[in-house]
Amino acid sequence: MGQNELQTGLNPRGKVRSSRRCATRYSRVSSKGQDHAGQVEALKAAACERIFSDTASGKSTNGRPEFDRLMRALRPGDVVTVTKLDRLARSSRDLHNILHEIAERDCAFISLGESWCDTTTDVGRLMLTIMGGIAEFERGLIQKRCEEGIARAKRKGTKFGRPSSLDPSQRRRIAERYAAGETMAELAREYECGEATIWRALQ
Repeated sequence: MGQNELQTGLNPRGKVRSSRRCATRYSRVSSKGQDHAGQVEALKAAACERIFSDTASGKSTNGRPEFDRLMRALRPGDVVTVTKLDRLARSSRDLHNILHEIAERDCAFISLGESWCDTTTDVGRLMLTIMGGIAEFERGLIQKRCEEGIARAKRKGTKFGRPSSLDPSQRRRIAERYAAGETMAELAREYECGEATIWRALQ
């Protein structure tokens, strides 16, 4: 799908799906040149009553004011509907967090493009639980890989943090002058840097 769009809708829970009324829907595109029309049409066919549309990046839900409005508009029993999951989130963890927040508001979620993703059904709720486990597993893997990467880099002598603006001879001279009694403030003024830079040079 070329467009980076998202549409969402809300339905009162407990009715037969074919007669459910979609109270709210959400649309997102990634640039002003793209069009929400395809998603809006699909959600109107699902009988959604309200539309929230954003033009923003698909990497996360940050910077999506209409998405925030949608979440604030939720009431117990509503069903949020989107045309496709990839319009809502870009990772399983992001998706799980959004669906968890929807569930905490006593609302349900349906993706028109993925028939298995319907939390008004037992199967859909089971899938949400499984997705939560996958998201947690991914989080653990990422953390472990980061820790292992940092450990390997440290063993190779890689230093972390901002590179020093002082060369080795300057750092050596700073250490000598500091040992002779000059203050970090005095040294910072002379070398035109912050005291934190002087402090790092002394480590």
